[in-house]
Amino acid sequence: MARIDSFLRVAVDQRGSDLHLHSGKPPTVRLDGELIPLPFRVLTDLEARRFLYEILDPERRAILEQRKQLDFVHVVPRVGRFRVNAFYQREGLSAVFRVVPDQVPRLEDLILPPAVRELSRLQNGLVLITGPTGSGKTTTMAAMIHEINRTSARHVITLEDPVEFIHRRIQAAITQREVGRDVESFTTGLRSALREAPDVLMVGELRDPETVVLALQAAETGVLVLGTLHTRSAAGAPDRVLDSVPEGSRDQARSVLSVLLRGVIAQRLCRRAWGEGRIAALEILMQSHAVSSMIREGKAHQLDALLKSPGSESNGTQSLDRCLLRYVREGLIDRQEALEHADDPDALLQRLIELQEEGA
Repeated sequence: MARIDSFLRVAVDQRGSDLHLHSGKPPTVRLDGELIPLPFRVLTDLEARRFLYEILDPERRAILEQRKQLDFVHVVPRVGRFRVNAFYQREGLSAVFRVVPDQVPRLEDLILPPAVRELSRLQNGLVLITGPTGSGKTTTMAAMIHEINRTSARHVITLEDPVEFIHRRIQAAITQREVGRDVESFTTGLRSALREAPDVLMVGELRDPETVVLALQAAETGVLVLGTLHTRSAAGAPDRVLDSVPEGSRDQARSVLSVLLRGVIAQRLCRRAWGEGRIAALEILMQSHAVSSMIREGKAHQLDALLKSPGSESNGTQSLDRCLLRYVREGLIDRQEALEHADDPDALLQRLIELQEEGA
């Protein structure tokens, strides 16, 4: 067993989500969103390098030295799988190990609303999962793929960097491809996937203009495309997609997106009320005539107001603050946690006070 594996075992035993191995700091575990240093000495650059190089083959060491960063998966038998990002910083070589659960999560395990299941069962179009780094986007998308696998006999191709959750066949035929190992890039993987008769394409990250354009083209051919973006809100996702498209093609892309965008899920992780574990608070924008019109007419900036308008939840759409309000009422998170994540903390606080007075 590599020496780093003992720290990873501690992280798993403590139910942590990450292990941080930074030169110039002691090993640290993220537990329910908070960083907790382990009782170990401050690591020198040499020590951190020895820990990491022990689990890297010569090829990966060469890539790390050349590119100054590396994404890969490390497996510790009888402990778990870990998504690793190794990188250089001011004090030396460092890495973050993200714990990947053994079991693929189910939608009900994550307490996701019915709209997410509805999006999982679509036959075509584009579904975006957004949120900041570490907000659980990969977990939500894995649960959606599991729902597809459980309920339909379709061909699913995933493009990931790296592959995290391992999907085993239930009803669907699932092909998982890792960027850098199985395909050169998301772009080349998408081009190849379109020739492999997919029904569902999962793109780990829509990170560059060519990938975005290819994802839209795939959705146009009748494929259901699931992809992630780094935006804080559902309303901001359409503009983020369009900003990635070359300016000369933007009008056409806007028209295509207005038809193909089936839904956007934006999420943030909140600490549970009983202090153990976290739950994703979701803002969901579902396709409607109004949403399509705003995107087509270049008025995507009005989507935020639409999300928060009375009656918008009839088709599964929900604002983040409504989700937070429901979580507080159901005892899933406490008031302070909800206010820390709210888009409009003052309005949410007022509503919570009103509900408390009504129940008094």
